[in-house]
Amino acid sequence: MSIVDQFQHPLAASPELQPLDEHNQKLAEHVHPSDWINPTPAGRYNLVVIGAGTAGLVTAAGAAGLGAKVALIERNLMGGDCLNVGCVPSKAIISAARTAATVRDAGSHGVHVDGYRVDFAEVMQRLRQLRADIGPHDSAKRFTELGVDVFIGSGQFVADDHIEVRGDDGSISKLSFKRAVIATGARAAKLPIPGIEEVQPLTNESLFSLTTLPPRLTVIGGGPIGSEMAQAFARLGSDVTQIEQADHILAREDGDAAKVVQQRMTEDGVRFILNAKVVRFEQRGDEKVTIVQTDDEVREVVADEILVGIGRTPNVDGMGLDKVGVTYDSKQGVKVNDQMQTTHPRIYAAGDIASRMKFTHAADFQARLVIGNTLFKGRGRASKLVIPWSTYTSPELAHVGLLPEEAARQGIDLDTYTQDLSGVDRAILEGHTDGFARVHVRKGTDRIVGATVVAENAGDLIAEITLAMSNGLGLAKIGSSIHPYPTTGDVVRKLGDQYNKTRLTPRVAALFRKWLAWTR
Repeated sequence: MSIVDQFQHPLAASPELQPLDEHNQKLAEHVHPSDWINPTPAGRYNLVVIGAGTAGLVTAAGAAGLGAKVALIERNLMGGDCLNVGCVPSKAIISAARTAATVRDAGSHGVHVDGYRVDFAEVMQRLRQLRADIGPHDSAKRFTELGVDVFIGSGQFVADDHIEVRGDDGSISKLSFKRAVIATGARAAKLPIPGIEEVQPLTNESLFSLTTLPPRLTVIGGGPIGSEMAQAFARLGSDVTQIEQADHILAREDGDAAKVVQQRMTEDGVRFILNAKVVRFEQRGDEKVTIVQTDDEVREVVADEILVGIGRTPNVDGMGLDKVGVTYDSKQGVKVNDQMQTTHPRIYAAGDIASRMKFTHAADFQARLVIGNTLFKGRGRASKLVIPWSTYTSPELAHVGLLPEEAARQGIDLDTYTQDLSGVDRAILEGHTDGFARVHVRKGTDRIVGATVVAENAGDLIAEITLAMSNGLGLAKIGSSIHPYPTTGDVVRKLGDQYNKTRLTPRVAALFRKWLAWTR
């Protein structure tokens, strides 16, 4: 691609693909090819999918694999947030930050590394390279090879069974459909705080375009995005201050688990301002100032960059939803029933546009429901999905099912079992004992209704509990399943042991002692 072509490229001004180096050019040619020519519409499609993020890609690939005639429309970058400005780039940064922390702390293992240095430009170049290497999986070329008609452009409903696509070159394609799926996702919200336009804060859509490490970074929000990036940038060398309106970060999670993460982040150098409200922003020369109100004072936080890690806005604009009677809300997105069907009987939705659980894996499995419910008139229900999630801090914090307060609101009485990592040999050997696994079961039974794990690999550990919940396996079964030793996964088996010990009631214990005496 020549210098002239770079400036003509449709994504040359796109913040999420800056700088437009060889890696981002490679990615762009996969997920928004500059020379793409939209196909001639192929009669009436079984499914037309608007949006090529996770939900749209899974829907299109799955339906085409079953022999359906499918069209897929994307106006920006195929792969959606996950590939371009979400899961993939954020985990590349987190991986680099964990490596830096491992080197920094190696002395505790008797391994002394002197003079280590973080090259942030190389960290970000690696991110761009890895993202580009993953790009072909979500590419226009691959989905065409899967039998999907890929249209690059903006899709709009113009009738109950027609969508019009306006391509980058101004061409118009009219697609007829039996069923349609809205999978347009969400984007970073603009917070209504005075001065925000002046300071032009970073969001997840611009953060990964950085090539220079901000010496001072202010992070607004103590949720997953804010916490992951606050810790990662602190480990990479930024002076980080995180502002949160609750009294601790990750306020929607198990409070004990959130405190473990917050303590580790404090050790990594993150400063917290809690119970705080951002009053306004100010640009003072090269410095970006956040004015914060706490219970007892107004204070200023000065930084080189500000990252806003809260707020998502559903992408509902410009699709003509009003024309076809699809009910939506500018804050909550498209309204769907338990089958992921909108208020128009032939139009469905999946992913962030229609779900309070804004996770890639949730979008994936909602899309699988949509395939069955649209092509086979299935009745698969989103409420039956058991969806875990993980925040990729160090340690990670993973959860599935209900928290105690949620169970109480539903009138469910619980028994709770907690196993500290300080009682797990592998965690002791690795030097990562500041965590635990906690399982909530229906009172008097071993039926699992919720669980939290806070550990270095909690996102992996929660999968075993999710499997048990999805298949009706109780805590007793987990306790009786042999786990390899020594592994951190033993923390989950030990929870099963705790439950099984409760079954040894005084009466059973007395009978057992009598039996032992009789067999001597």
